[in-house]
Amino acid sequence: MSSNETPRGPVDSSRIPRYAGPATFARLPRLDEVGRADVAVVGVPFDSGVSYRPGARFGGNAIREASRLLRPYNPAQDASPFALAQVADGGDIAVNPFNINEAVETIEAAADDLLGTGARLMTLGGDHTIALPLLRSVAKKHGPVALLHFDAHLDTWDTYFGAEYTHGTPFRRAVEEGILDTSALSHVGTRGPLYGKQDLTDDEKMGFGIVTSADIYRRGADEVADQLRQRIGDRPLYISIDIDCLDPAHAPGTGTPEAGGMTSRELLEILRGLASCNLVSADVVEVAPAYDHAEITSVAASHTAYELTTIMSRQIAQEKAAK
Repeated sequence: MSSNETPRGPVDSSRIPRYAGPATFARLPRLDEVGRADVAVVGVPFDSGVSYRPGARFGGNAIREASRLLRPYNPAQDASPFALAQVADGGDIAVNPFNINEAVETIEAAADDLLGTGARLMTLGGDHTIALPLLRSVAKKHGPVALLHFDAHLDTWDTYFGAEYTHGTPFRRAVEEGILDTSALSHVGTRGPLYGKQDLTDDEKMGFGIVTSADIYRRGADEVADQLRQRIGDRPLYISIDIDCLDPAHAPGTGTPEAGGMTSRELLEILRGLASCNLVSADVVEVAPAYDHAEITSVAASHTAYELTTIMSRQIAQEKAAK
């Protein structure tokens, strides 16, 4: 597909039932069927960096299955994302489950290749370890990026059992490597017990602001989104979403659940409030379907990825129209 061709959209669900056929994200074409994509949806089936319950290696395909019910028009953003830009399912980045360092290198190289085609990435994890190599790759293209990190946890710890690369350490490594714009970093949805107050002190020194789940409850999604927009400005933005930012009532299928989290409605409304931001790539991670019930978690994750994809597609269309 050339950049001037009409995007190829999802399978027509009025002709082929939603439950039939391969489960690509939102029933979109595979990347090899269209040749190139403006937004590539890719899975990373890796969870060797988890510290508690494993299973997120199966998250990407669970999200794809749940995304069968997504439809091509997004009324909340008044956009048809799959008509505005070519979105395609790029399959999975297959990585070594027994060697975290090698896996991190493989993810970074694969992301380099995809970003090198001009695509933005919508990555489906996998555990949060994968955010580090994805950020490395994005920073090669855009320089240090602003980061919105939706999570119950800080993920800025130093090591676990002496390991530098785990799902609890990616953003400390990213700050140390200079790939984040430390004037525009925020955690959103954090809550729960910590190892000590020093965790918060260290996190603040790295440049992170914090919007807790209690802040969202008290202040509301619109006010929080406005605060985040002001902090980000027009910087290139990467959004990383650990599904455990949601309360276990809305996302039981995850490895490290914490009580008192956001609702799925609050998460989606905050994301919609960020539609004017310069979103260059994103991920949704830590969906562990073995602990899920009735696809609650994977449905929430699929809609989250849909909102992020819509934001990117709208911006791509605007950029093309401005040329």
